[in-house]
Amino acid sequence: MGKITGDKRVFLFLQGPHGPFFHLLGKMLGRAGAQVWRVGFNAGDRAFWFSPKSYIPYRGTLADWPARFAEILTDKGVTDIVLYGDTRPIHAQAVAAARARGVQVHVFEEGYMRPYWVTYERGGANGHSKLMEMSLSEMQRGLAHSDMDTPLPPARWGDTRQHVFYGALYHWFVMFRNGEYRNFTPHRALGVTKEFQLYLKRLLLMPFQALERGLATWRIRNGGFPYHLALLQLEHDSSFQMHSPFGSMTEFLEVVVRGFAEGAPKHHHLVFKAHPLEDGRVPIRREIRRLARDLGLKGRVHYVRGGKLAALLADVRSAVTVNSTAAQQVLWRGIPLKVFGRAVYDKPELVSTQPLSAFFSAAKRPDHKAYQDYRRYLLETSQVPGGFYSARGRRQLMRMVVDMMLSAEDPYAALESGTAAPRQQLRLVQ
Repeated sequence: MGKITGDKRVFLFLQGPHGPFFHLLGKMLGRAGAQVWRVGFNAGDRAFWFSPKSYIPYRGTLADWPARFAEILTDKGVTDIVLYGDTRPIHAQAVAAARARGVQVHVFEEGYMRPYWVTYERGGANGHSKLMEMSLSEMQRGLAHSDMDTPLPPARWGDTRQHVFYGALYHWFVMFRNGEYRNFTPHRALGVTKEFQLYLKRLLLMPFQALERGLATWRIRNGGFPYHLALLQLEHDSSFQMHSPFGSMTEFLEVVVRGFAEGAPKHHHLVFKAHPLEDGRVPIRREIRRLARDLGLKGRVHYVRGGKLAALLADVRSAVTVNSTAAQQVLWRGIPLKVFGRAVYDKPELVSTQPLSAFFSAAKRPDHKAYQDYRRYLLETSQVPGGFYSARGRRQLMRMVVDMMLSAEDPYAALESGTAAPRQQLRLVQ
């Protein structure tokens, strides 16, 4: 294995997670000898990049972006691009152009094993990940190069509060300091002002929603009825938008409630668990009530707002989702799972292929040994301990991810060749 160095490497950062993570990552790559540049598309991007000399503002339109991106690649001699998520239009265009020119693409995403890990891959993530084309047998062969024990998640919860805070702050800058970026178009349909209002509302109401959530969970846990769980996602999330068969969350709700009405025993209940960052832009609770009423399920369908999943998984009979990463917790516990979208864990050994009504009637369990191998493979490769939003999470993440980015091999190839960094000694805390 050669010396890890950033010499002769030029990294171009595009949009990252809210907060200072990308700036700190670029700073560390600079210390390793690399040149680092950042393209900013709005005042929120600018606010969290603290090196004016390496900042490149883009004030043009989306239609003009491919040509400008090509100019930057040439002018700066870019060897690597770094981005958070690969589906928003400016990133999808950049990834296609970078591949055509042989530029390495580094993709960060929320962890497939969130909230205690983040995802680092090359080329693409989620439905574009190399994992999509990889079989369990291939993963098991890769694990022959490692004899580590599977890391357990830490006792401490992740960094949801910091995530919400940085999201609100980012949108404040876009709302009130975006005069230089008049052509900026958000990749989400909702306006920036509304996004800010929703983040702020979420931040202010967190204590009250925690109380409501605790009460709802207590009622379900102490209700004495068998129940099935539907894991909800954010309708505006890229995994839902780009890698699912549904155009809206309402479509998914209707499919699930109808399947439950047709197949589940009459004494069973259905619980919808909202995403921890659900902010009310979609009237989920109202739609669930309507569907339960229309299909004769009054009193048997419940809604839980965000929070930890573990308490609900303790007694659940089965779970359904589009392609939520929370399904990893379901599989870890050996609970039957049904998915509708493209997901990195959608392997025949793990996910049910039954029709939905048959699944709710008598769900087939996953191969738990196969999932243990799958989970261990991810934690040896693309899942990096730490987080984007809390200071401790960023420090933990930085200890490994810079070397991974500078390596000649991607995380999956590094495991095969035996050059992957050992992970069993890491302190997995945030």
